[in-house]
Amino acid sequence: MHTRISVAAVPDDRLPVILVHGLGMSSRYMVPLARHLAPHFRVYAPDLPGFGLSDKPRQALMVRELADALAAWTNANGVGRAAFVGNSLGCEILVELALRHPQLVDRLVLQGPTPDPEVRNLIRQAVGFFAIAPFERWSLAWVALTDYARGGIRRYLLTLRSMVDNRIGEKVLRVTQPTLVVWGTRDYIVPHAFVVSLAGSLPDGRLAVIGGAAHGINYSHPEAFTAILLPFLLAAEQDENGERAALRRRRLP
Repeated sequence: MHTRISVAAVPDDRLPVILVHGLGMSSRYMVPLARHLAPHFRVYAPDLPGFGLSDKPRQALMVRELADALAAWTNANGVGRAAFVGNSLGCEILVELALRHPQLVDRLVLQGPTPDPEVRNLIRQAVGFFAIAPFERWSLAWVALTDYARGGIRRYLLTLRSMVDNRIGEKVLRVTQPTLVVWGTRDYIVPHAFVVSLAGSLPDGRLAVIGGAAHGINYSHPEAFTAILLPFLLAAEQDENGERAALRRRRLP
């Protein structure tokens, strides 16, 4: 698995952040967000198997298999427990990861989570992609087209089917890690009612909205996204410090 890794010096005890791309994409469109997070965290942005510059398995991997591959990559690289930030299909993979490999997940960020249970039709999903195009950075179109070409249309369509059939709304009921759902007001792929319901269904969920943003917030609005992410991600360090202080108090005679 090809991976982009930040090199800026950060505190050793700070939680690493792993960015997980969406359908047909790669870590390339995670670079704007990674650059904004790199001064604060060690950031990893892998290309999932079959996409970007990673190896291409003969069979397309489904959501569960992609989650297992991400877990294997995390263990193989010695990353340990981390915060995970996903976009679109990446959100589905992260929910699966949190359920199947909870020891790896400290907290989750689900930006533009798919699929809306009311829109499981592939044609309507495609219409949504065209509707958001005017509100993304135009350079994202070139990144997407070249990434789609690397992965191939067959893999794209098979993974899309797995994505549309996945019932994320039911699965989040069992996700216990702190989870931030992020939505852009011009994301016509993911309805507002769906993200409100999703955030409300999470045992420890919350919702943040970015005005004027569409589906690829990590690429088109990295500054606004980072401003929302930092308090949530840094809370992990504050929580850990609070637990240590409480433990010290309990040890006092």
